[in-house]
Amino acid sequence: MWGFKGFPATDPSLGRWVLAAEDICFKNPVFSYLFRLGKCIPVTRGGGIYQEHMNEALDRLRDGAWLHTFPEGKVCQEVTAIRRLKWGTASLIVRAPVTPIVLPIVHHGFEKVMPEKYMFDRRPLVPLWGKDIDIVVGEPIEFDVPKLKEMAISESRNPSHSGATWRTLKPCGLDEAAQRHLYSTISEQIRIVMERLRNLGKAEALSLGQRTEL
Repeated sequence: MWGFKGFPATDPSLGRWVLAAEDICFKNPVFSYLFRLGKCIPVTRGGGIYQEHMNEALDRLRDGAWLHTFPEGKVCQEVTAIRRLKWGTASLIVRAPVTPIVLPIVHHGFEKVMPEKYMFDRRPLVPLWGKDIDIVVGEPIEFDVPKLKEMAISESRNPSHSGATWRTLKPCGLDEAAQRHLYSTISEQIRIVMERLRNLGKAEALSLGQRTEL
């Protein structure tokens, strides 16, 4: 994916870090070694947004590194609207010492390179060749986190909220209700932008196909 023009694919010091599913990419010592070399950070599915591995991701952001996430939180090969995003990405944006700039990216075609159900409901042993891949890069998104925190605190003051189980987020002092509101707001903003990019990519692909036929 990072081999297209304009991305530092050959410079390890500039390459991205990425959150990767522990049960897939770190299921044995060999995989763990290889994916660690590829600057992957293991995350436990279902482990929550405050799991220990997320602290490593925050350390990378603190260093000013590029951190890549998959906000849908799963392998998605259906040609459908982007579903509600997981809150892990939003929590990293909020908790990072310096608010990171978010660069939205949507791609099409990788589901043809490594389809989940290729033969006997299994993936192919190696990636398939000769497939068209479209990568749409959007405009950077900058979040005013202090303002969003104030809005979250104001909107979350609902006496019906009870049974809080999350710890209070320090140093801003956000309780669970405010955190949920904040993370859902940021996630929805990102989802809307990504959905627009998805539709843009579909329209451009259709237009290109029509020109090719002519």
